[in-house]
Amino acid sequence: QVQLVESGGGLVQAGGSLRLSCTASGRTFKIYTMGWFRQAPGKEREFVAAISWGRSRTSYAESVKGRFTISRDNAKYSIYLQMNTLKPEDTAVYYCAAAERSLTWSRYDYDYWGQGTQVTVSS
Repeated sequence: QVQLVESGGGLVQAGGSLRLSCTASGRTFKIYTMGWFRQAPGKEREFVAAISWGRSRTSYAESVKGRFTISRDNAKYSIYLQMNTLKPEDTAVYYCAAAERSLTWSRYDYDYWGQGTQVTVSS
């Protein structure tokens, strides 16, 4: 199995920045893609960004393009989400996820999930 642990959430004012981190452990050789999803109260979990482990290809939701950047550190089996120009609508629980398949935005393709970290953006 693969275990994922997120960190870095918190409370920030609109226009501010936060950086989320996620570290994988366990059977990490199974991982081909890692990504971030988020879920706001009363809404479905939605894709935010993903990065492939081999070629570092990335994919972003339209709502975060130009504001969020996903990156990875192979040696640490970690990914990061740099979130800039945050908006109140970015408020959600952010989940790290890992997939045993190539780059994908569908939450149904992800096999492993972290417990989530709360991001709150005040107006």
